[in-house]
Amino acid sequence: MRHLPGVALAPARGAPGGRGGEGVVHSLRALAQLCVKIEWALDGDGRRLAPLDILRTPDDRFADLPDYPFAPHYLDIDIGDGLTARQHYVDEGPRDGPVILLLHGEPSWSFLYRHMIGPLAEAGCRVLAPDLIGFGKSDKPADIDFYTYARHADWLRQFLDALDVRDIGLFCQDWGGLLGLRLAGLDPDRFAFIVASNTFLPVGKGKPADAFLAWREFARTSPDFRIGPLLQRATVNQLTDAETAAYDAPFPDEAHKAAARAFPALVPISEDDPGAIDNVKAWQGLARFDRPFLTLFTDQDPITKGGDSFFQKAVPGAKGQPHRIVEGGGHFCQEDVPEVFVDALLSLRR
Repeated sequence: MRHLPGVALAPARGAPGGRGGEGVVHSLRALAQLCVKIEWALDGDGRRLAPLDILRTPDDRFADLPDYPFAPHYLDIDIGDGLTARQHYVDEGPRDGPVILLLHGEPSWSFLYRHMIGPLAEAGCRVLAPDLIGFGKSDKPADIDFYTYARHADWLRQFLDALDVRDIGLFCQDWGGLLGLRLAGLDPDRFAFIVASNTFLPVGKGKPADAFLAWREFARTSPDFRIGPLLQRATVNQLTDAETAAYDAPFPDEAHKAAARAFPALVPISEDDPGAIDNVKAWQGLARFDRPFLTLFTDQDPITKGGDSFFQKAVPGAKGQPHRIVEGGGHFCQEDVPEVFVDALLSLRR
């Protein structure tokens, strides 16, 4: 029997230090605890599994990243179940500058914003680009079922609370919108303006597209789930080998990919999904959001095509804004047309 830290078997009856029947009871209780720990903590090969494992990608995986010279910053986040995870974020520009929050999605990380962070910081903005828990340089709980939409939203709220930032200019794409727009809807006074690109805030209505359901299944079950090539397939510009490797860097093995595999299944596809219920509340807040709300979706993203119209119709702050479909951008538009988003953010900041 393998020994697990934190489980000490009491001496059995007749063993040195034993106390007859009481010793047997203690031993049986400890054995029961051990069985539970084995069920949760070990697979057939004796390797430890989540939820006990919180993985941290080795720093050397992030050496010599192209166009990503930014100093790392970290916060400890309460991720639930008595666990704490370290969250990484980029924090560039003057600390007293207007705050720009850049939120990545699935399965990317703050590296996606490397062409936007510098210009925004040089223009006098304080630029925050966190890596969501499970991504980038942030810690990664290794159990795919540990991740929920509500937990991700709470972890991001903790991040903003810890930095005590308000009057935020938000740029969000993909899951960065599912999280950022939920927070904005639930706490609209925290945000000065919003730029949304290639994202949505689903409430579970309508039939999901077959392509999306196929993506959900692929993400959870495919044995060939390489992150870098996934980014390239949804980007117009050709990534260099070094850039592709940078997207693979946070995931040295399969165990580190739990969050990336989990995200697609967390998108609400029915109205009774807890995520949909919370998003209905967020939409109620966005329906009162009268600060600038700009949509800049791109022309080569079939995943979110047409989603911009929902925001333009429902959010008061979208009225009169220079919405447009940006040419030459794929789903991961920050790789293709970053200068368009920088210009828009700086225009709204003024």
